[in-house]
Amino acid sequence: MYPFIRMAKELVINRNAAKLPPTGTHVSHHMCMPWDIDLWAELNNGRTLTIYDLGRIPLAQRTGLIKVLRRQRWGLTVAGVSVRYRRRIRMFDVIELHSRLVGWDDRFLYIDQSMWRKDGICANQALFRTAVTSSDGIVAPERVAKSLGTKTVSPPLPGWIQAWIDADAQRPWPPERH
Repeated sequence: MYPFIRMAKELVINRNAAKLPPTGTHVSHHMCMPWDIDLWAELNNGRTLTIYDLGRIPLAQRTGLIKVLRRQRWGLTVAGVSVRYRRRIRMFDVIELHSRLVGWDDRFLYIDQSMWRKDGICANQALFRTAVTSSDGIVAPERVAKSLGTKTVSPPLPGWIQAWIDADAQRPWPPERH
């Protein structure tokens, strides 16, 4: 089940947090609960993606994007993700979650997120391709930036993100059936 109560908690505790610029970093803290674990008593890989929501949505709130989405009747969706799992997060471990919009291209926003253990080691990192949507489809990020009252030109995307975009463009869609 989706962690609605945890999300509500994050939105409430961040409602009066300092505003962030569009590319600012939102930092939050979370505990790996018994319902987040897999058979090996560590954070389930699917639940990892859900916990990343607990950073992305408050990031959108602190940058003013949530207000723009409501005003324009737009939505927010994930269009792709690449995750690196490097260290275990065990039940009751507390993690520090960092969430930041890195930049955008003509269709998508790219958000870098990472989970850090108490010992300062990065447990995992994810690059999300997200999109703002309307009833007409994807809203151009330039239009979203303009609605936020910020620069409409993206900061340069790092080479590793551009390489991921280029590599993903080579994948066939729809995929072959096996």
